[in-house]
Amino acid sequence: MPETLRGLAERDPLLRVLPLLEIRWARVARAVALGTLTLVCAIGLAAAAAWLVARASQMPPVLVLSVATVGVRAFGTGRAFFRYLERLASHDVALRGMAALRANLYDRLARGGADVVALRRGDLLARVGGDVDDVGDVVVRAVVPASVAAVAGVGSVVLVGAFLPLAGLVLLACLLLTGVLSPWLASRASRSVEVRGAAARGEVSARTLELLEDGQQLRVAGRLADRTAALRAADRRLAAATDDGARVSGVSAAIEAGAQTLAVLGCLLVGIPAALAGDLAATELAVVVLTPLAVFEVTTALPAAAVQLRRSREAARRLLALLPQAAAPAPVPEPAPAGTLLALDDVAAGWAPGAPVVRGVDLTVRPGAVVALAGPSGVGKTTLLLAAAGLLPPTHGRVRGGGLFVAEDGHVFGTTVLENLRVARPDVTEDDARDALDAVGLAAWLAALPAGLDTPLGTGGTDVSGGERRRLLVARALLAPHRVLLVDEPAEHLDAATADALVAALAAHARATGRAVVVASHRLGPLGLADEVLLLDAGPDGAARVVARGPHTALLRADAGYAWAAEQERSGPSPAAVPPRPRP
Repeated sequence: MPETLRGLAERDPLLRVLPLLEIRWARVARAVALGTLTLVCAIGLAAAAAWLVARASQMPPVLVLSVATVGVRAFGTGRAFFRYLERLASHDVALRGMAALRANLYDRLARGGADVVALRRGDLLARVGGDVDDVGDVVVRAVVPASVAAVAGVGSVVLVGAFLPLAGLVLLACLLLTGVLSPWLASRASRSVEVRGAAARGEVSARTLELLEDGQQLRVAGRLADRTAALRAADRRLAAATDDGARVSGVSAAIEAGAQTLAVLGCLLVGIPAALAGDLAATELAVVVLTPLAVFEVTTALPAAAVQLRRSREAARRLLALLPQAAAPAPVPEPAPAGTLLALDDVAAGWAPGAPVVRGVDLTVRPGAVVALAGPSGVGKTTLLLAAAGLLPPTHGRVRGGGLFVAEDGHVFGTTVLENLRVARPDVTEDDARDALDAVGLAAWLAALPAGLDTPLGTGGTDVSGGERRRLLVARALLAPHRVLLVDEPAEHLDAATADALVAALAAHARATGRAVVVASHRLGPLGLADEVLLLDAGPDGAARVVARGPHTALLRADAGYAWAAEQERSGPSPAAVPPRPRP
């Protein structure tokens, strides 16, 4: 590849993402061929009908018109037939490409190296949803129409030029006007429209998902009205971008209509003198003048194709931002030192450059160890667990080894209980699943299900209580092959006794199997089960630090900094005390 083309491929986000579609260009060529046949039939229909009407006006014998009559019927039927086949072929290419792109994205996300933790869930949903569709549409809505227009346009100019070369030149000039100028103007005008539209769509998705998932909490906190107003503002920005795009489409349609009119008038102006001079028969004049009416179907889709190309390029840029290492292999985590499973060396982590949430953390986790991270809500325990899991790159220090991050809001899939547990490991047997559920206190719940392990669960865990969902996620983690489990707030949505029993099950599992558990908790109860407790509290600069560490009993005797726990109890019930949602 020449250096110029190689540099263009590296700079253009669409060209960088295009290989992930795994397009088979033979299928694209088939779609282009079928689209070309469709337009050939449309142009042939117009030309044959023009000749037939003009010749019929001369009242020749009927047999003279029979071939043209059959041609009109054949072109009319062929146009619909080939259009149907072209739609099947082009959408087959697009849908296969979207499926391949999503699979490749999920594979890269699963293998790590993608900075997705800092994204809002709604924005992430918009990228793996709408943005993937926009990139996949580049074939069916941009590549195929442009290729068909190029082939059919040249053919139509040759057809008209065969009757009258000057008319062919007029048609060529008008086709270039609507086939080059109109798409260029549409693309130029849509540049800011597509950027604003993509950003607005992502914000609408993020804020809508936030209201759907956290509406009750926002209402209690008194922030629901602000979030709703922000959603309305984002929707207005999306509507404004859509309206601007409609104006672009209107200008493009006006240019196309004007060019078509100029082509008909131009062919008429050059055709009449040729007919009067005897260089062009009357029937041929009708073909030359009326054929351009159908020829401009060739360029109708080009402005939309130019806009789609711009939209697909912007979507590809957002996907590359999701996967900044899309063209590179996933980074290999640094191994832990001998005799340890996880080591943090002076680690600082945060969500923005230069603004760490937690800093200066040293931690060594050995096989069978149980470590607790304690501190008030919002101090940075989750951020530290994400850094330890390799999901959030540390801003300072280094992480050696790694583990499985078990989020308090992990996803429950719309499938059976057994398949939800097999997310952790595909070879989980029914006995393994029952043992894991029994370990987290869900044996009675499983026995009450109508189909046991084969009972389907609603998407997102809508038909299980908050406590059942939390324990199901922990059971899934117990079945995972990871040596270290990084569990965020396992006591959420559980009463105190059940929460302590769940943490005790995690500790017993770690000690019995040689694995390790790091638990983040804002409750004091589970801390007594840990071999070591790290107390986190905010420092003068706002970043959390380890203010004390050691066994829980020793920290209690030393009054090392548990005042926040009493303060939380005085301020109201903790989230762990909130009753679970009733099952429908």
